[in-house]
Amino acid sequence: MPMYVLVVTSFKSGSEIGVTGQWSLPSEWTLASWTKAWDRLNESFFRTFALAIPVAVISSFIGSANGFVLSRWKLPGADVFFTLILFGMFIPYQAVMIPLGEVVSWLGVPKGISTLLLVHVIYGIPICTLIFRNYYATTVPAELVEASSIDGAGLVRTFRSIILPISIPGFVVTIIWQFTSAWNDYLFAIFLSNTRNGPITIALNALAGAQSPDYAASMAGALITSLPTLVVYVLLGRWFIGGLMAGSVKS
Repeated sequence: MPMYVLVVTSFKSGSEIGVTGQWSLPSEWTLASWTKAWDRLNESFFRTFALAIPVAVISSFIGSANGFVLSRWKLPGADVFFTLILFGMFIPYQAVMIPLGEVVSWLGVPKGISTLLLVHVIYGIPICTLIFRNYYATTVPAELVEASSIDGAGLVRTFRSIILPISIPGFVVTIIWQFTSAWNDYLFAIFLSNTRNGPITIALNALAGAQSPDYAASMAGALITSLPTLVVYVLLGRWFIGGLMAGSVKS
């Protein structure tokens, strides 16, 4: 029902929007609100792609390398190191925002997409490491790594030539997870960017938070903002579930 109201309101003119008529279809369907929303959001829309795609790819590759080393190469203190990495998953965003803002200011790093990219990559490493460590520990046969070692392949060669080609299910999970997290983020964005250089969530808030809000444009903007993540889940949803299950039990 909320989705129905969201969609039909986005196609209404201003005179038709109200509490009494929220369930009725538009008497005249119009794209004016969609045009207004797109004009306000289009720059931040593409900036958010420039944020979410690198975040998803970079953090997934780092998590994959960490997961492989921690699952197949018994290094001294590996369990302690893994525990410290996982500790990052349990630090709420709210607890680090003020110190993080102070560090960014102290370093002189300009606020914007580049800063958000760095922060999201770092914050995504723990969950990506956990997913890949479980995937490699339960799905990839130990004999495969041993055979590669016997053939003379080192750590890097084994990872590049043997492990990465069979890691697609894990990458699907982490890329979808990280893409969605970066795309939907608002808290980091409000602290580390602004409406001129930030992601689409900041621009959507500015569109919806005016003194005289245009509800039709706000709802059209909400649909535009949610469209990429919706498409990702619709197209890759079954691989997402399959990737989660691939690392859940030992075969």
